[in-house]
Amino acid sequence: MLLHEEITEIIIKSFYNVYNKLGYGFLEKVYENALILELRKEGLECAKQVAIEVYYDETCVGNYFADILVENKIILELKAGDGSLIEEHELQLINYLKATDIEVGLLLFFGKKPVFKRKIFTNANKSV
Repeated sequence: MLLHEEITEIIIKSFYNVYNKLGYGFLEKVYENALILELRKEGLECAKQVAIEVYYDETCVGNYFADILVENKIILELKAGDGSLIEEHELQLINYLKATDIEVGLLLFFGKKPVFKRKIFTNANKSV
């Protein structure tokens, strides 16, 4: 069984529902707002643009904002555009996971063809 599999399945279903209703070509923010509505309809707790602080030697050296946090367990990073997912997008999500105690992330791409990728970075692999 995958970590947070039940929630992940609901998120992926919601991602495809939003994509099928809106189609391709909107800005990322439109998909973000629609996905929040869809996830809440499914009974999931969601927060958007959640601040993530990055620490180096116990000093905050920067801030990022995760697009959506679901049930305080899964980070969603949304992308929209003409191209496709690139390694930089995946690394961005992995860095969000490294900077938090959250272990599961989903990269959701609203492109000409919808694509998702699941990323895991377990707390056992994180430095204290």
